[in-house]
Amino acid sequence: MGDTIEKITTATGIKAAVKFVAGEDCGCEERKVKLNALFPRRQPLCMSETEYNWWSAFMERNATTIQPDELDVISAMYSRIFQKRKVYRPCTCNPNAWQEIINHLNYIYDTY
Repeated sequence: MGDTIEKITTATGIKAAVKFVAGEDCGCEERKVKLNALFPRRQPLCMSETEYNWWSAFMERNATTIQPDELDVISAMYSRIFQKRKVYRPCTCNPNAWQEIINHLNYIYDTY
């Protein structure tokens, strides 16, 4: 959270204005550290070996449609890796939402 606020205040010029008024030691760094500790950003988990193997086979299939049972596996995998409180399953009427999930899982797969 602290890093995000710092990016916003830097981009908008607020940080420079505060430093101009309050001086170089305005307390921003300490606030950033405290906010990062209070609101940590969740890092995605790694794929398990089983998930990795399943994803490899799924991507090799290179199909233009995804079967309902595959949607269940993808939803469960995405939810676990990205630490969602419940299984995330977007509407099938929005193919862009599913493509975004696939892109996120491909990124995790590529970093495995």
